Amino acid sequence: MATLGYARVSTQDQHLTGQLEALKAAGADTIYREKISGARADRPQLAKLMAAIKAGDVVLVTKLDRLGRSTRELLDLIERIGKAGAVFRSLGDPLFDTSSAQGQLLATMLAAIAQFERSLIAERTGEGRKRAMANKVKFGRKRKLSEYQREEAVKRRAAGESLASIAKSYAVDVSMISRLAPGYRAPFKVADADA
Repeated sequence: MATLGYARVSTQDQHLTGQLEALKAAGADTIYREKISGARADRPQLAKLMAAIKAGDVVLVTKLDRLGRSTRELLDLIERIGKAGAVFRSLGDPLFDTSSAQGQLLATMLAAIAQFERSLIAERTGEGRKRAMANKVKFGRKRKLSEYQREEAVKRRAAGESLASIAKSYAVDVSMISRLAPGYRAPFKVADADA
């Protein structure tokens, strides 16, 4: 059973001294430290800490924002620590001690709120997608070739021109030209009666 500390400051001008002293005083055996923004997903020392966690370990930080910047990221990390059989403690936030019943309750409640928020977002985006489809909004990227260009590319291909040459003339990848079926024809369009 080890006590693992994590200390982080956002810029090279800031100092880790205060965090290191607090973590050592709290009994940290090993302290992972880095000078990197918490907004960055690639924090090498945090990754090393997470890989080193074993059952029975304690993960310490001086404040919650040292571990993660967003609530979602923080909850994910705390969950990963718990799944590894370890506990999490924030020295500056006494309620965040997952070895206590209150800490476990708080983490569970925040995780439930975050899940509820994700469900609401998914529901709203689903409704928005349905409204857009009803209004004939096209999804996905805009086609690189018009229908006329697609038909022309198929004819040029049938005439024996190389795929590379055709692709180069339209400034597209060869794979796009190769996917055009030999019998490709543009969809038939009916003119409006008012036109």
